[in-house]
Amino acid sequence: MAKEKKEKVVENMETEVVAEDTRKVVLMQGNEAVARGALAAGLDFYAGYPITPSTEIAEILSEELPKKGGKFIQMEDEIASICAIIGASLAGAKAMTATSGPGFSLMQEGIGFAKATETPCVVVDVQRGGVSTGLPTKPSQGDIMQSKWGSHGDNPAIVLYPHTVKECYELAIRAINLSEKYRTCVTLLLDEVLGHMREAVKLPDISNVRIVNRLRPTVPPEWYKHYDENQKYISPVASYGEGYRFHVTGLAHDALGFPTNKASEVAAQMKRLKRKITHNIRDLVQIESYMMEDATVAIFAVGICARSAKAAIKAAREYGIKVGLLRPITIWPFPDDAVKKMLRDVDTIIVPELNEGQLINELHRLTKDKADGKIIPIQRSDGEMITPTHIFRVIKEAH
Repeated sequence: MAKEKKEKVVENMETEVVAEDTRKVVLMQGNEAVARGALAAGLDFYAGYPITPSTEIAEILSEELPKKGGKFIQMEDEIASICAIIGASLAGAKAMTATSGPGFSLMQEGIGFAKATETPCVVVDVQRGGVSTGLPTKPSQGDIMQSKWGSHGDNPAIVLYPHTVKECYELAIRAINLSEKYRTCVTLLLDEVLGHMREAVKLPDISNVRIVNRLRPTVPPEWYKHYDENQKYISPVASYGEGYRFHVTGLAHDALGFPTNKASEVAAQMKRLKRKITHNIRDLVQIESYMMEDATVAIFAVGICARSAKAAIKAAREYGIKVGLLRPITIWPFPDDAVKKMLRDVDTIIVPELNEGQLINELHRLTKDKADGKIIPIQRSDGEMITPTHIFRVIKEAH
């Protein structure tokens, strides 16, 4: 991704799109951008169940996937949807589904199964107000912690969160790329406003989009191990129907995929699931630093709240207050080292989020040794936005 402004820095941002001069301007909705990005990444299969505010993703893919030789199927519910994309992926397809909070909850066991079986797939969660059925047409950021901890057991998560329509497109590509590369279920989080808003964006020539495909085995079928070990914890994966025989189970399993209670084999599986995230943290983590070079006040925000924060920062700068924004693009794994470094010299951290306090707990965890610092929450869970005016007022009070 090219830098938009001189003061904007995106650390460890894998370049997905090049050739800026080939881009054309289009008016696009966030959900449409997700669908178009997934198609650009080579999506072969989509299974899902309509749910506000993500339904446009399914609607677009129902029309566009068959044109490219892909498969679209509307399932009877979200449990069936996650199971369908896992099965399609095991057969070699790049697979994705989209949902919102209630459906995301139903998918959690399937997400854990995908991670345990190391099956590449992507789940898009366009968040809405909760709890339960909640506010279907209103924005929320209430699924941030669920996207990490929702499935039981130790299941390290890769979760991306855009804040523009353009990023919806780019991070849909990246989500599929990462799922294929690291053989796991990747979550793409949006909020309702971002999913439904429209912006004029520049999209790349598809020929300049970087696509990652899963590693394929090069050994004879009789030598193949579905969960082979290597130093980078990234191993080739065969697909059903290619002549390779392998076993898939959600039970603890050995290198061939067969159930085991042997401690050493169980430990090997659990370490692999963890270390393919922790050992590749620099590849996974993305974080934007916006006007942070001289900031004494930092705003920490994601998604639509980051948009409000940028507007508030411009107003505060005109007012003479040195404010910047730190925005994790990868929210899980959490960018601990980058956040600690970037917040080292600020006196105050303001955390606007559309929930009762989720990201703010990560800031408390990382800054507990800063005795002189203070963290100020701005929290809404009533279905309404946190406005730039609200954030600007808090900035002035804090300053």
